[in-house]
Amino acid sequence: MIFLDQLVKKDKRYSLGIEKTSNKKYLSIPVANSFVDYEEYYEITSEQFDAFHTNINEATVFADQCRKHIMDNLLIVRPGINRGVAI
Repeated sequence: MIFLDQLVKKDKRYSLGIEKTSNKKYLSIPVANSFVDYEEYYEITSEQFDAFHTNINEATVFADQCRKHIMDNLLIVRPGINRGVAI
């Protein structure tokens, strides 16, 4: 999988992008465990992708839900045993 960020909001700690192989849109958040920092990628619709580019508040709410594991059903890559916590 090749994740290509299209928009990075460092202050809100999320990114929007497109996975090159599948063309899936995503919102990603940074996470860390005791070994490594990495990103979790959550699939979003094309409509959400467009809306999140212009509506930062809506995107931030979605990212916060991801941090609370509410949106785990949308994870593109399932985490391993030592899942990280949101940074």
